Amino acid sequence: MATVNMHEAKTHLSRLVEALVSGAEQEVVIARNGTPAVKMTVVEPKREPRRFGFAKGRYELSDEFDKLDAEIADLFEESADPYGDKLDR
Repeated sequence: MATVNMHEAKTHLSRLVEALVSGAEQEVVIARNGTPAVKMTVVEPKREPRRFGFAKGRYELSDEFDKLDAEIADLFEESADPYGDKLDR
């Protein structure tokens, strides 16, 4: 964290901004009469929210994708029953 006085901040503003943007400094504090007055930091870029359907048409599911659902459900039911009896559906 760099601390500079008001005059130095006015004179070297471009240099201070470059130090922040490049990552050389995390924050810069500008002091007025020796007392910290302002803290400068980098503004994070705004992230665009994800859109529903952004991958539509890019992937293809096999026709057999849902076939194992019943078999998998049976396996879960068997393991949930300590006596090995299948549960009624």
